[in-house]
Amino acid sequence: MATTPGTAAVEAPPLSSTHPLRAAWGSKADAPALLEALHGSRQRLIVRPASDGAWQPAGSRPLGKLAARAKDEKGSPWPQPLVSQYARYFRDGNRTAYEGLVADRQQRLTRAVVMAALSGEPDWLDEAIDGAYLLCEQSSWSWAAHDDVNSRAGEVVPNRSRPYVDLGAGEVAAQLAWLDLVLGERLDERAPGLRKRLRDETHDRVIRPFLDRLDWHWLGLDGDVHNWNPWIHSNIIVAALLLVDDPALQARTIARCIEGIDRFLASIPDDGAIDEGFAYWWNGAGRALEGLAVLEQATDGMLDADLPVTRALAAFPHRMHLGHRWFLNVADGPARAAGGLPWDMLHRWAVRLGDAEAAQHAAAFAGTEPDAAAGLGRVLHSLLAPRPGAGGKHPTEPPLTAFAYLPSVQIMVARQTPGTVAGLTLAAKGGHNGEHHNHRDVGSVVVAVDGVPLLVDAGQPTYTAQTFGPDRYGIRAMQSAWHSVPAPFGLEQGTGKEFAATVLQEPAADEPALALGLGAAYGLGHAEQWIRTSLLNREQGTVVIDDRWNLPEPPPGGLPPEGTNDVDITYLAAGTVSVGSDAATVLPHGIPADGLPARSGGRGVRLRWKPATAVVLTDEWHLDDPLLRDVWGEKLTRLRFRMPTETRASGAFTLTVEATHEH
Repeated sequence: MATTPGTAAVEAPPLSSTHPLRAAWGSKADAPALLEALHGSRQRLIVRPASDGAWQPAGSRPLGKLAARAKDEKGSPWPQPLVSQYARYFRDGNRTAYEGLVADRQQRLTRAVVMAALSGEPDWLDEAIDGAYLLCEQSSWSWAAHDDVNSRAGEVVPNRSRPYVDLGAGEVAAQLAWLDLVLGERLDERAPGLRKRLRDETHDRVIRPFLDRLDWHWLGLDGDVHNWNPWIHSNIIVAALLLVDDPALQARTIARCIEGIDRFLASIPDDGAIDEGFAYWWNGAGRALEGLAVLEQATDGMLDADLPVTRALAAFPHRMHLGHRWFLNVADGPARAAGGLPWDMLHRWAVRLGDAEAAQHAAAFAGTEPDAAAGLGRVLHSLLAPRPGAGGKHPTEPPLTAFAYLPSVQIMVARQTPGTVAGLTLAAKGGHNGEHHNHRDVGSVVVAVDGVPLLVDAGQPTYTAQTFGPDRYGIRAMQSAWHSVPAPFGLEQGTGKEFAATVLQEPAADEPALALGLGAAYGLGHAEQWIRTSLLNREQGTVVIDDRWNLPEPPPGGLPPEGTNDVDITYLAAGTVSVGSDAATVLPHGIPADGLPARSGGRGVRLRWKPATAVVLTDEWHLDDPLLRDVWGEKLTRLRFRMPTETRASGAFTLTVEATHEH
């Protein structure tokens, strides 16, 4: 193996038998076995060279927006990320100025590769060649927000001699690898030498530093395994398969990737829950499934990934579904599913694993047109793999399951009318405040009517330097004060695993009621000093959230500077809110139209409480963040139910939620 002068190749510590891939595959996943198994692997992949007959059916697929955009941009100047934009992250915390241009460049290249593969025309091939070469010339493949150049050397200019392997670097390496597979022979004819350049750059920027160093935080060697691990490892698998010509180096690299993904899979609880939520499932668990699928294909099934952990992971997305494009969005996730998600990948896995509900759900969401934002590998699989619903069996509706409970993260989702969006859906969350991409949301609830959330979690704002820095919880969307949770004495929830919920009653399918002790989340003496029970009553058509407390006065350590003598219970609402003395109405008016179902009757929810038990205060959050505004519209509204003086120390408050009539 090639190494940097003065460094030695390093080995990761061996995995134990508790790791699912090691337990299932044993020595078959080691480099010596892979050296033999990977011989001829290119010929076994679903994605084929453009000269292959597999591309003929792809030519009849609707390309719509992708083709139109490609034709509009062809011949125009390419997006050019500049060092001043790279430096902005270190200067003022802005990430999007640089990352947006990088994404634009790579999406244009994806479109060019598809058009070149389908048409075979020289001008489209030149477009793809230019884009690939620009990536080779780009000083850094990593994103500024991840590069250690500033923390290590105080610099804001990428250091080409010390490349940083992050999500961005993995994405570029895989994109160039898929491009090489699809257009390889044509590249040799049109731009001799380019394929060597692709290999050299990928080796120097990704393969070599990946093998030479074990201090990448995303390896998970310290036990903290998150979505970077499978995202990067799966991309390196592709790069090694398609851009590493030395069989021994290829096998060694892929063996190391298998070790890494195994650490991620070993961290997955038995229920398949992802604490980062639905949105990050696609760039965590979903990436792991993609990597495992490539390994199965490349080894002709020797590395069989039909395992309990993959079955559990495939079931997670449909369990988090509220209705339409809305999903429960814990942590840094938007409440509405993004476009361009590779539902076809999930569908293939669900069929492969025999999970009918997961397959139905994925097929219902699978689009007919590929989206370049998904990345070249996902677009190519969408074009060349069998389509969900082929043969006229495409279901029109997802399964909309009645009930799901994931004990590892203490999340319940319960639906009033299974199989349809009609009526109420309740999601309730316990968990702790040391979760990945954590928001202080222990004990929070989300309530949807006819599939549209109206008591909501704001979700993910635009990322900046503050998002993952020491001032993260200065961001409103991350604070418990702006989630649907209590605020005893005006307290914010604490940060860390110790600020957690205790499950006092687990829900069941026929009794969807989750009772949580929340005292520890606020640093109070014990869990049962605040008990919240969230339940769905299907027969009555109501959601009931019951809070009961017995608080120390003053709290341990006294009141913090931001604390008050007040005891509030907060709910965050989307749409239009009107409040009376004993009831409030929340209607979906103001939520962007693309978040609402066609022919919606505009039903909302009515909130009821005993008028003597609380005074209601409202605060409007006018949204200027583009991501939040895109999901929720102009504003969110916080309702603060303030307890009277006589029940501050000990009391109870019950909120009943029911659907309104048609509007």
